[in-house]
Parts: sequence; structure tokens; C-alpha cells
Amino acid sequence: MMRVPKVCHLHRLSVLSLFPLSPPPSSSRLCRPSPPRAPGRLRTRPAAPSRTIMTSSSPLRGLVPVASAAAAAAAESSGGGNGSASGAAADDSGLGYYEDEGSALGGAYRLPPPEIRDIVDAPPLPALSFSPQRDKILFLKRRALPPLAELARPEEKLAGIRIDGKCNTRSRMSFYTGIGIHQLLPDGKLGPEKEIHGFPDGAKINFVTWSNDGRHLSFSIRFDEEDNSSSKLQLWVADVETGKARPLFESPDIRLNAVFDNFVWIDNSTLVVCTIPLGRGEPPRKPLVPGGPKIQSNEQKSVIQVRTFQDLLKDEYDEDLFDYYATSQLLLVTLDGKAKEIGPPAVYTSIDPSPDGKYLLITSIHRPYSFIVPCGRFPKKVDVWTANGQFVRELCDLALAEDIPIAFNSVRKGMRSIQWRADKPSTLYWVETQDGGDAKVEVSPRDIIYTQPAEPLEGDQPEILHKVDLRYGGVSWCDDSLALVYESWYKTRRTRSWVISPGSKDTNPRILFDRSSEDAYSDPGSPMLRRTPAGTYVIAKVKKGNDEGTYVLLNGSGATPEGNIPFLDLFEINTGSKERIWQSDKEKYFETVVALMSDQNDGDISLDQLKILTSKESKTENTQYYIMSWPDRKACQITDFPHPYPQLASLKKEMIRYQRKDGVQLTATLYLPPNYDPLKEGPLPCLVWSYPGEFKSKDAAGQVRGSPNEFAGIGPTSPLLWLARRFAILSGPTIPIIGEGEEEANDRYVEQLVGSAEAAVEEVIRRGVAHPNKIAIGGHSYGAFMTANLLAHAPHLFCCGVARSGAYNRTLTPFGFQNEDRTLWEATNTYVEMSPFMSAHKIKKPILLIHGEEDNNSGTLTMQSDRFFNALKGHGALCRLVVLPFESHGYAARESIMHVLWETDRWLQKYSVSAASDVTTDVNSCKDAESKGVVGSEAKVVGASGGGNLELADFDQDQLKCIPRSSL
Repeated sequence: MMRVPKVCHLHRLSVLSLFPLSPPPSSSRLCRPSPPRAPGRLRTRPAAPSRTIMTSSSPLRGLVPVASAAAAAAAESSGGGNGSASGAAADDSGLGYYEDEGSALGGAYRLPPPEIRDIVDAPPLPALSFSPQRDKILFLKRRALPPLAELARPEEKLAGIRIDGKCNTRSRMSFYTGIGIHQLLPDGKLGPEKEIHGFPDGAKINFVTWSNDGRHLSFSIRFDEEDNSSSKLQLWVADVETGKARPLFESPDIRLNAVFDNFVWIDNSTLVVCTIPLGRGEPPRKPLVPGGPKIQSNEQKSVIQVRTFQDLLKDEYDEDLFDYYATSQLLLVTLDGKAKEIGPPAVYTSIDPSPDGKYLLITSIHRPYSFIVPCGRFPKKVDVWTANGQFVRELCDLALAEDIPIAFNSVRKGMRSIQWRADKPSTLYWVETQDGGDAKVEVSPRDIIYTQPAEPLEGDQPEILHKVDLRYGGVSWCDDSLALVYESWYKTRRTRSWVISPGSKDTNPRILFDRSSEDAYSDPGSPMLRRTPAGTYVIAKVKKGNDEGTYVLLNGSGATPEGNIPFLDLFEINTGSKERIWQSDKEKYFETVVALMSDQNDGDISLDQLKILTSKESKTENTQYYIMSWPDRKACQITDFPHPYPQLASLKKEMIRYQRKDGVQLTATLYLPPNYDPLKEGPLPCLVWSYPGEFKSKDAAGQVRGSPNEFAGIGPTSPLLWLARRFAILSGPTIPIIGEGEEEANDRYVEQLVGSAEAAVEEVIRRGVAHPNKIAIGGHSYGAFMTANLLAHAPHLFCCGVARSGAYNRTLTPFGFQNEDRTLWEATNTYVEMSPFMSAHKIKKPILLIHGEEDNNSGTLTMQSDRFFNALKGHGALCRLVVLPFESHGYAARESIMHVLWETDRWLQKYSVSAASDVTTDVNSCKDAESKGVVGSEAKVVGASGGGNLELADFDQDQLKCIPRSSL
């Protein structure tokens, strides 16, 4: 029986929310490119939250069109299932659009009006993946939104992750439905499609990877079973030349264990595969009667502060269940299907072959486990093996890390970020903290980077490569004469890039760039990487004629007061001189450099033979990809994707600038419906959708980010869907929370929040595009927190609000949240006064709350919305709470998404479009209440934290890699 959303409402005022809006990306792009180990894919349109692309580590992993970045961020925990847009629409028999108020009070799933539904149900475009030799392109085909039945499948919540026990992989995993291969012809055009065939219809495809020579593809396959579950994963390979696919293992009993790593090529004919141990048996059964109470103890008086992590282990049974699903047996298998076991069964989390394929870097976790932190902090062991599975040596065995301080830039003690040098056959490097991992400890140096061969000679000690005084941020390797080392410090926003010569101890390191990560205008760009014959990625050196200089390519976003104008600079690393060899068209188009395409051969790239992959889009034209070749810079279009929503092709988009009362310059993107005529239609109802961000300076907060020429990407939960309902949309207005000097940004959160909102509302009213009594406010996650605060502290600005997956009581996250790293006991007033829960009695405008019932985000427990709704209801507020069964922080199922859109549209139509007179009356009552002391004075208000990143569950520090566009 289908579960329906839980709807609670108190009909004096009511709210619902649904559009995901990712926080703005960091203005600093000079972050380490962290080269992946296999070619990857490009997303070709705004991706639905349900379409997470589960492939292996990929050079294109971070390269999505800007318009789709928000949807991609929401996709991380969503699920998938086979089908199509038309197939999904066929399930609409039990759903319907409301026709009267009475129908809105029921609990059935609903559909939004057709003009919204048609955009959401548009079939998705494929993802793209280039071969290592850059001569072929995969079209990885996807389906539309998954049905709720897929999210309803049983899952185990263990150690901070969610596992599908039937598949023995992460739950809610998306997939591809097919693979097509196109030859990239000499003239830049694509040849006819060759379909990968040989697997049964209905196969769900994941983890698509190329062999290093580009002759084979490997991928996993699973199938739906009769009980609405999926089968366990099988490993398949396909011959790229013929398109024929087959199972790799001779035995059908060998299945993948993809809870952590899955498989990796170590040469052109051999893979290491994580498999379910044969003879594993049935899962452990939970005892009907516990053997004793659940006990946690701190008799040693240790200081352990952790955030509100979700899905943690709870008892010994959970520990056994985690071991059952996470334990893998590694197999070494060749393309002829012959396999042998290597190493003992263990909870392997990463298998990383050395560039020469002779060694394996093996990472595993082991007991004792923890009930208060996720698996990324469990004891971790890192070993070096030979490629055939022989143990070489142990690099480290790190203890359980429950005590990592909550201060930003705090890290785990001991060796971390252990990786292979990309420019060497088998040389390791890693970093070790000198401050005990505590960012509050003052010490110099703070981190030391070491390097050592995989098999050092007896008595040889690790060599110190470099020392940094800020927190280590990664290395971009080139060769023995050049590498770039990055460091940064969050509190000051300082970021530095060092030039070092790894092979020369006589050459002193020197600072290449020393700047503020907030200063987008000074961002010099990131070094572009080329692929080596070994499949690694290193900084590309460019030869400029007979010039003996050392040139690299810097790929930059090109932030300017007029918007981003991406560029490609030829940069001389020794002198700092640079020549702009390419720049985006700034009049009509927004273009970016995606990757190098002339890196098939080893060595320096001749400037006259340079070839790059670029993307091109405009306000009304969706992203297409081009290959540009030097010296004539001829661009050849290689894709011709149709417009994903032609009904909105003529929408109007403008990047606007305005000023807050304290002088801070603000920006926003204003969208107007197609064919909008202000003389005939007059001011429109308006939806403001945003997400606060933290800054250390007013100048940085006032900088323009983004481009007026970017394509308007519309995901399945985007606020831009309401352009089809004739709304004006003010998207992403800058909501800067500024903490200058020693001041913490959150100490004036509400004051600055209200000031920014007032400036935005005044601007759209001044332009005559928004009706002053019909402006709604909305946001997701920290944007929902913003929404509730604005309705509490600035009721005169908005007629209603939509808050999705938010947190409203910061005392429930006492050890930090978002970018706040003070505890509740260190900043009690800030925590209390910034919490809209504490101001529930001030909210007099309709507020719609939406939350996934299974939210696993560390800062936004579902009970946050439950308790906030009860507080609102206890004070007679007009409010509505919708809890979506099986949904997490971002919503995935078609039924859920359609219902959220329906709730949102109903709310906006009732309390924005049709209720101008009621809103005016309510504003007067709010002002009257304020005069009586019911509403607190702005001068006394203290604020919450902002920041550019969603408050996410804990991850291993090694996994937090910044991958720029240049890393193809």
C-alpha cells in the first residue's frame, strides 16, 4: 500500500516549500585539481535530484554546467529506477490536481498544473564520457524521475551511510539505462551511434569506466526482482569496437560489494574487484531480548564534541550488521574471467593502483567502532600491496577519531591524504598535522607533506617535501621540476599556492599566489591538467614556439563587476607573465573551458596544436559542447541537444545590482515570464528564493558572481518552474552575513538578513515587476532557516513563505552548525536569538513547511520541522506541514516531487496571487504587535550563521577534494 504524505495544517496561515537552491560556489578556483583515475562524464542538462550518476572516480566528476550544479548537489542521496518520462506519467491515475479547498486537506499525492508538470516530466538528456584517447564519446542514457516504490525499498542505516541489503550497495542509487558509443571524426563531427548490447532489457547500469587503452568498458548491472527489490550487482565488460557486452566472471555466484569501493583497472586486462565473500550466509538476526542495556561512558573525562550526525550505529547488533554488508573479498580478475582471491576479507574502503600498476594502496576500517561518529572516523588502516595481492608494508593504523575538534580546519591526527604521486611510477605522498589536528592550536608549521617510494630501502626515512603554516589543501603534480602546493585557512579566508621543485632540494619553494578565497575578482584560475599514458593527471606544460619559458594554462571563471567572463591564460610560471589566449564571448554567450583534448601523448603540448573542449550557452540557448583547435581557434560543435523546456525558451533574465542600507552592494538574478508585457500585465506576483552566505568583508560580499548569459537551468524542484505560472522570480539574491575583524558573522545575523531582504524587495518593487503585496519568500535547508527568520523579523516584506528541509531550533545542534563552530555554551545568545523557533510567536504570515521523513543531513533532523510546526500552531499561526515518506534531505521520487510542486503552487496561488487585501491587513496587525512589544526590536536581534555550504554529514577529509573544470 502506497504511503501518502503526512499533512498537518492550522488554517489561519499555512506554508509549503520545494525548490532546491544550492549555496553559491566558492569564489576561489585555485584549488587542487586532485586528478581522478578514469575518464568521466559531462552532465548535459539540469539533473533531477533522483539522477545521481554513480560512476567511478572521474575526471569530469566536478564538471557540470553551472545551471545544473544546484540540482547535482541535491542529487547525492537520491535513487533511481528504470523507465521513462512517459512511463512515469502513466502512473498518474491515482493523482490529481486540486479543484476545491476541501481536496487540499486530504493526504493523497497530488499533481501540479500541466504547465509545471510538463517541464518536470521532460525526458533527460544523456551524460557524456570521453575515451582516454579522446576519439570516442559515450552517451550514457538516463530515465526520468523514479517512482516512490524504489525509495520504499528496505535500507539499513549504519555508521552514517544507508545500505540496500538486497543489492549490497548504497541505497537509492541511480543508474543508466543504456550506453551508446560515437566516434569523434577528424572534422569534429560525431559518427553514428553504436549501442552497447548483450545484456538483458531492463538492466540498471552503474560505475561505467574505461580501460586505460580505451578498448574496453567495465560496468555493473542489476535487475528488478518480483518483490520490488533489485538483484545484487554483476560485473560486466564490453568490447568498444564491437559493442558486445558480457559478464566478466565465469561463476554467476560472484557479485560486487559496492558499499564502499567497487572495482578498478590496474592494467588494460586486469581489474581488482570488491566482491561479497562466498559462503557469507544470512544477515545476523537481531536478538529478541537484548543481552543488556546500551551503555556509553566518558569516565576518562575526554572532551568530545560532535555534530548531530545521523544513521549512526546503535548497538552490537548494528556493528555486526555493518560488518556483514561492508566486508569484501578482493579478487584479481583478467578479461578471460579467471579470478583469484587476494588478501583476507575485510571492510575495504579504497583500492588505488599505483600509476605503473605494480602496487595497490589498500585502505580499510576496523573495530572498535563508534556510536557517536560515522564510519569516516572509524579506525583506519592503510597498507601497500603488490598488484598480485602480496603484502608489502603497513603505512599507518589510525585510531578511532571521535575527538576531532569542531573548529573549522581541524583534522584527524596522524597520516592523512595518502596518495600516489601522479608524475611518478610508484611514489607515495601524504600529510601529517603538527597541531594535533586542532585548528585552535597556534603552531608553525601546521602541516608537513612527506613523500616516499612504495618500497623504500631499509632504514630510509620519509622525505619532507614541503611545510605549510595554514591547513594543507592538496598538490598538483607536473614533474620533478614543478608542482603546486595549496594551503588555506577558513577563519581568515586566506589561500596560498606554492611553487616547489620536488626533484631539487636546492630550489627554494616560493609563493605563487597569496590572496583571499572570497575575492572572486583576483582569482587567477586553476592549472589545466593533461592525462598521462598511465591514466593519471598532471599539470599540462605548453611549449610556445622557440620560447624556453615554463608555460602552463590557467583556466579561470573571470569574475568581473559585469559578471563572469571565463578565460584561458598562458602563464609563465617563473616570471608570472601571462597572455590571454581565449576568453568567453561577453555580449551574448557564456562559454567555459571544460578540458584539454590534445593530451593523448606524453610531454609538453605545442601551443599550435592545442585543442580544448568548451561549453557554450546563452540566456535562452541550452548548453552545447565544442572542440576548439589552435592555431586558427576554429570551434566545431559536437552536440546538438534540444531545448529541455521550449515553452520557456523566451523567458527574460537579468542580473541586477542594488545596495543595502549599510552600503553593501548586492546582486540577484531576475527572471520574468515569456512575453511579459509590463504595460498589459503590470506588477507580477513574485517568488524570492535564496540561501545566505558568510563573508569576512563588505567588498567581497558585494562582488558579482555568475553570468547574465548563463542558461536558465530548471531542475524538477526549481523555483523557475513558476515562470510558467506567470510569476517573477528573484533567484539567489545575495544574502551576505558579514563578520569583519574579530566579529563573528552570526552575531548580527538577523539584522543583516533583514537588511538584505529589504533591499531586494525594494528593488523589484522599484522596477515595477513585483506587486508589493504579493512577494513570497522561500528556501531549502539553510534557505528554509532564512525563510522562517524573515517571516518572524520582517513580516512587512513578504505575504507568505515556503521552507523546505530546514532547521529552526539551533539549540538542537549544540556543537555547531553550518559555518558556526562555537558551541551553544560559548555563544548562547547567538544560538537562541537566531533560532526562528524562539520567535514562533512573531510569525503571523502563512508558512508552508516541507520535510523528508528520512532526512539524514546532520543539521536538519525531521523533528526540526515537527517541533517548529507545533510551536507555530501553539501560537495560532497559519501554517502547514508536509512530511514526505521515504524522502531524505533532497527529494527524489516523482510522486513526492509532484506533490511538493502541487503544495507550493496551491500555497502561492492562495496566499500570494489571490490574497493581497488579507496580506495588507496582516501586515498592519504585525506592525501593531511590534508597537506593543510582541515583535523584538531589530537593534537587539543577533543572528544565525550563513555560509556557502549545506550542513552535511561527516566525510573523511581525504574525500573532500575540489575538482576544477580543467580536470576533464
